[in-house]
Formats: sequence, structure tokens, C-alpha cells
Amino acid sequence: MGLYSDKVLPRVIDKVCGSSGMGVWRSRCLEGISGVVVEPGFGSGTNLPYYPDEVTKVYAIDPATLGRELAKDRLAATDIDVEFVGLTGEQIPLDDNSVNAGVLTFTLCTIPDPVAALAELRRVIEPGGALHFVEHGKAPTDSMVKWQKRIDPVQRRLADGCHLSRDISGLIEDAGFEIEWTEAEYADATSPWSYFHIGVAKNP
Repeated sequence: MGLYSDKVLPRVIDKVCGSSGMGVWRSRCLEGISGVVVEPGFGSGTNLPYYPDEVTKVYAIDPATLGRELAKDRLAATDIDVEFVGLTGEQIPLDDNSVNAGVLTFTLCTIPDPVAALAELRRVIEPGGALHFVEHGKAPTDSMVKWQKRIDPVQRRLADGCHLSRDISGLIEDAGFEIEWTEAEYADATSPWSYFHIGVAKNP
């Protein structure tokens, strides 16, 4: 990884995605989750304060090792056992059916191969287990999607591969998950960056 993506961007993401406003979305996303969880895109642990008490362990996956340093205070403040096990969502070093749930928060937009990552999540989440997600993604109108696609090349360069126009629910369903509930809305002002998809999908 380059200096920008390895040393600078994780600090920016920690500030932006660790805000209280984003915490509202994280809290909604993580309602009802329990047991052993795998979290690709763990980053600096911004989900940790919002995990329910019923979560006992989190397998953390992230390519930015600086995230572990930035997560130090959050790791110290939680009773959850956090184990760092991998760098990429496309290759999760866990056994089949070994976790109760998976979590994707503002991660599926950036993973280079979302199809492979979702296939890995299906493999490691037990049958009947859940995938909790909140992501920014494809907007509901053609005019906004056009703007998202125009901005995507710059967004990918500035945000280390982040896409604005991915069809989040469509990708999850195409991977074989069954959507239990999902909502999509603009988080604040109407913009190419702020159309959020949130929900829970079941691994059948």
C-alpha cells in the first residue's frame, strides 16, 4: 500500500466515519446481532461502541494496519474479544460455517472484488446466520446515478477504491443471501455520497 492509503487515509476515515452522526447508522445496523462476528473493513474499530452486549467475539479484517493503532482506545474500552485475522475480504482465513454473523459498514463500496468477498462471507457465516450492512451506494434516480458514475473515477483515486454507484442490495442478493429487511434513504443533504443502504440479510 502507498503512503497515502496506508498512513493518511485511515486517519481521515477514522475522523469522518467515527462521527456521532455515522454512529446512528452503525447502531441501527447492528441491532440484534449476537455471538461470533466477522467484520471485513474493521478499520479503526468504529463499530465497537455500537455492538450489543450479546456479541462475544469479532474477527477483524482490514488491510490498513494503522487502523489497529487508531483503534487502541476503542479496543481498551470494549469487553468484546477482538482478533485480527486477515487483510482482505476476498480471502477470509476462517473455517466454513464458523461465525454467527457478518458485518459490512461502509466497506462493500471499497472492496476490489465484492462478489468474491460476499462469497467468502456466505462460506464462513453459519446457515441461518445474518449479514448486517450499512453502505453508501446506488442512488434512486437516474440523474443522481449519472453524477455518481461521473464522480466514481475521482472518488476511487481519493478514497482508495471507493465506488459510489454500487447496487448494494443487488450484490448481496446475487451472492445468495436472502434480504430480511432493507431501507435506503439520503442520510442528510441529497448528494452522490449520501444515499445509504441499510439492512439485514440471512444466509440460507
